[in-house]
Amino acid sequence: MFRTAKQREATKDVRIAELEAEVRMLKQRLYGKKSESHHPADQPRTPSPQDPLAEDASPAGTAQPGVAAAAKERRKRGQQKGNPIPKRRDYSHLSVVTEEHVLPDEQARCSCCDKPFSAGGFEEDKEIIEIDVTAYRRRIRRRRYLRTCSCPNLPTVVAAPIVPRVLPHSPLGISVWVQVLLDKYNYCRATHKLLDDLRSHGLDLASGTVIGGLKRLAGLFEPVYHKLAQRSRQQGLWGADETRWPVFCVVNGKVGQRWYVWLFECKDCAVFTLDKTRAHQVPEDHFGDRAVGIVVVDRYSAYKAMKHVKEGRLRLAFCWAHQRRDFLDVEKSWPVLSDWASGWVARIAELYHGNDERLAAKEKSRDRKNKEKKLRETVEAMRQQMEKEMADKELHPAARKVLQSMKEHWQGLTIFVDEPAVPMDNNRSERTLRVAALARKNYYGSGAEWSGKLAAKMFSILATLSKWRINPRKWLSAYLQACAIAGGQVPKDVDRWMPWNLTAQQKKEMAQEEEEPGEESQHKG
Repeated sequence: MFRTAKQREATKDVRIAELEAEVRMLKQRLYGKKSESHHPADQPRTPSPQDPLAEDASPAGTAQPGVAAAAKERRKRGQQKGNPIPKRRDYSHLSVVTEEHVLPDEQARCSCCDKPFSAGGFEEDKEIIEIDVTAYRRRIRRRRYLRTCSCPNLPTVVAAPIVPRVLPHSPLGISVWVQVLLDKYNYCRATHKLLDDLRSHGLDLASGTVIGGLKRLAGLFEPVYHKLAQRSRQQGLWGADETRWPVFCVVNGKVGQRWYVWLFECKDCAVFTLDKTRAHQVPEDHFGDRAVGIVVVDRYSAYKAMKHVKEGRLRLAFCWAHQRRDFLDVEKSWPVLSDWASGWVARIAELYHGNDERLAAKEKSRDRKNKEKKLRETVEAMRQQMEKEMADKELHPAARKVLQSMKEHWQGLTIFVDEPAVPMDNNRSERTLRVAALARKNYYGSGAEWSGKLAAKMFSILATLSKWRINPRKWLSAYLQACAIAGGQVPKDVDRWMPWNLTAQQKKEMAQEEEEPGEESQHKG
């Protein structure tokens, strides 16, 4: 009975320690910093004496001084030392409205003799940048012509052609619809907020008019979306990710409103897909039966269950950022393992640094070979350290769980070593998918299935335009103008509107303004 009681107490102590670790993690997620960019590797923590598993911590996992020193110091804000100074912005392309400021007549004369001043030119010109948003009505007046000849079988009255509209019988022009699309799907603002903004400029639009127009516009982007999906299937390297997207409608066979937006991103295009499920059929349907290549993913089981993976046609490259996050979670949950987790985070930082040095070296050069050799040695040292720690029978259960996961995914984690084109993490896809998360938070998803599918189409188009550095406002304006000329239908030559088919002149006219160094990383962060 005594042994049974001792075992029962030990089991409860272990369970209490696990629950306390879970509470610490949840508190960190709720109240702590969300960024993972900084890790205090030089601030070891003292194990808690109340931790019943503290005695099980293995000293073999303690961070080595040389490895901990490899962790990057926190970068200061502002201009970085060694980086070029940003160039002054050029606003010469903006139109100029000249204002002449003069003195009143009573001040433009001598205060002593009251004799008026003579004009003597101007002081140095100063410029102030202003924005003037104005809604206006285009009043179309089509000129009628009367035939002065007496030619037979011809109308006596001839009029100028009808001005094309992207939505026939709609009073709203292309510029309005471009603003609505960008505001909702590029800037992630709720439609009613845009209507409030337009109302402050004197344009009062009904929400039903805008929603009905969006439903009619959805079909115009369908062929473009299919072209993007077709382009994506022809690639050999993708990044994939998914996030929830609420759709507040009743659909047969679907319980609840939780749908999912999937992202399949390659080098020159991005495809978002809306689906009711989070099952492996979604990526299978996107990749098709002929897909061969590598997909950079997290460790979600749906990717592992794809038939392409089981047949060996698609290989999964797992994300090191997610693996690193496991060690950070252990550090936050188990103070006794702080030094151990810091050591592994530092090793992963050294791995990133080694891969960056390899990619920075010229291909097929001697320096490249040396850097690659050093990288392989780093990977092998990590594998040996992992095997050594897992062989320790007294290793902390939380540490063993993380190392076991890393061992199971080791083959996918190290694909980048033999395939330099494969990134070490899935951060790029997560940044691209962030637009869906922002939109979900700002306007809670979609109220109908057609609306959710339109969101997936627009997310795909806007993300692809961003990859090609194309101004989305200019592209949308030009494409919708082509639809208007086609009578409010999809233009016959959809292929010529794809970013990779644009002429050099079109790319120049639609080019996105270049960002200053550091701006892109700050925006994505």
